[in-house]
Amino acid sequence: MRSVRTLAALWICLAGLGCRSAVMTATVTNHRATPIGLIEVDYPSASFGVQALAPGAQYQYRFKVIGTGPMAVVWNEGGQNQKKSSGPVLHEGDAGTVDVTFTSDADPAWNVKLTNRAIR
Repeated sequence: MRSVRTLAALWICLAGLGCRSAVMTATVTNHRATPIGLIEVDYPSASFGVQALAPGAQYQYRFKVIGTGPMAVVWNEGGQNQKKSSGPVLHEGDAGTVDVTFTSDADPAWNVKLTNRAIR
């Protein structure tokens, strides 16, 4: 009887490992020599942001993709000069990482690695 309970407990633990929610982890990195202000990252159905990002700093955020649509980042440069960069399209259920990296004075670079692409 003890081995049956142990086996049942093991099965429940293993079954729980496969039931994770699909999430994206976003990392915004500033490789510029100056701070970047008012960064907002838009993704399907929501957004997140940070007031300022110092040179060499990173900001991480985890989110669940609900709906389908493009990503974008909006930021302030040189005081009040607002800029925008379009990113990849995400689909509901996508999981993985997305990196938004600011270098020099160019638009940020987008790097997406999906560990699970939702079936459309």
